Amino acid sequence: MSLIVQKFGGTSLGTGERLQNVARIVQSGTTDHQSIVVVSAMSSYTKAEGTTSRLLEAGQQALANGPFFRILDLVEQAHFEALEQAIPDPEIQEEIREFVHQELQALKSFLDAIHVIREISPRSQDLIVGTGERLSARLLSGVLRSMGVEAEYTDLSEILSNGGDTNDEAFYQQLQHAIRAKLPSTHCVPVVTGFIGFVPGGIIERIGRGYTDLTAALIAAELQAEELQIWKEVDGIFSADPRKVPNAHVLDAISPTEAAELTYFGSEVIHPFTMERAIQHKVAIRIKNTFAPEKPGTVIVPEGMDDDALATRRLQNRVAVAVTTKNHVRVVNVNSNRMLHASGFIGQVFDAFRKHKVVIDLISTSEVNISCTIDKSDRLDELVEDLGALGDVTLKHDRAILSLVGEGMQAHVGVAGRMFSALASAEVNIELITQGASEINISCVIQQQDAATAIQAVHQHFLEG
Repeated sequence: MSLIVQKFGGTSLGTGERLQNVARIVQSGTTDHQSIVVVSAMSSYTKAEGTTSRLLEAGQQALANGPFFRILDLVEQAHFEALEQAIPDPEIQEEIREFVHQELQALKSFLDAIHVIREISPRSQDLIVGTGERLSARLLSGVLRSMGVEAEYTDLSEILSNGGDTNDEAFYQQLQHAIRAKLPSTHCVPVVTGFIGFVPGGIIERIGRGYTDLTAALIAAELQAEELQIWKEVDGIFSADPRKVPNAHVLDAISPTEAAELTYFGSEVIHPFTMERAIQHKVAIRIKNTFAPEKPGTVIVPEGMDDDALATRRLQNRVAVAVTTKNHVRVVNVNSNRMLHASGFIGQVFDAFRKHKVVIDLISTSEVNISCTIDKSDRLDELVEDLGALGDVTLKHDRAILSLVGEGMQAHVGVAGRMFSALASAEVNIELITQGASEINISCVIQQQDAATAIQAVHQHFLEG
């Protein structure tokens, strides 16, 4: 029987009704395949109201001598309400109620200690955050059991007790093996915590809020799953943000390189670490909608698009698959005549960015000018001061990066010209242009106020009709 790893996000689990919906999705597949379920912490409608955000807030309140216990009482209340709605069996209900209460009592004691010492280390923050996934995994396992599905709560919170280097391939290999050893050997549905333990520097800082996706990918890679399913609140990956482009449509399939470009330049497709682990092990990734499970979603094909799929795109005149924007970026310009024929000048500029840990998105150079786009940074003033020693520095705020993505662009002449003509017709001014070496992404910088107009114009020209 084939193996499917299913990861469910926090909003998919946020109420008793939603927990039952997820349990039905899992239950419906148990006759066709073996399932392993990975969960995030429960959330309602926004991240700010979610369990993880509340736990982080409780930690900060403990640090600031605030009422952290009240926040934890809200977390407890939300989980009690969900289990009462989702689990009719009083015995299972009471068992999980006691688990939730004990977990949060332990966390209150831990935050009491933080309140005394007035310090939260990255390890402490990881311990606080990990509570959320333990609660949701325990709760969902109980819902499944109440529906007659043999499910087993599986806690991975101590897999990374000694930490590791998240940039090291050997670290991920060891982690995968450790997870395999922790999974139950009996024929059941493991319901697994997305939290995997302490990461040096903090799991959110080093990996991000998508660390539960990474856990699911590690399991899928280690066990050579047929498919990794990421269940979200959207029908799949769209050709553009449907909130900005009414005619945006769901893509049936894309390649890993296309997905990576879309993720980097603004689309919330999938965490890059997640995709890397799954694709390296030839595991297909499918994005599906928890609230419309009958829809096929979008599959990220591990081997990339085959000849037939590319031929179909060509017949449809689809040289691109999607257009996206990365909003509210800034442009840093460094102008200096010392650049002309000077060896090592660009290296000095990059050294300044590296020193202040400012990440560059796009870069364009001429004989005497370097232009870079950057995201938010709290060390911008120091960076500008250091760059000022190399040349005249100017900053442009309120800019956006518009990116057109698609493997079909490699085989077509004039795509950039068509894109810029579409923007000119919409009266959108272009300030900076780059094209990646892979030739599947053309990006340009525009004013933020023009972003909505620009994405609609490019989508209409390339992806409609």
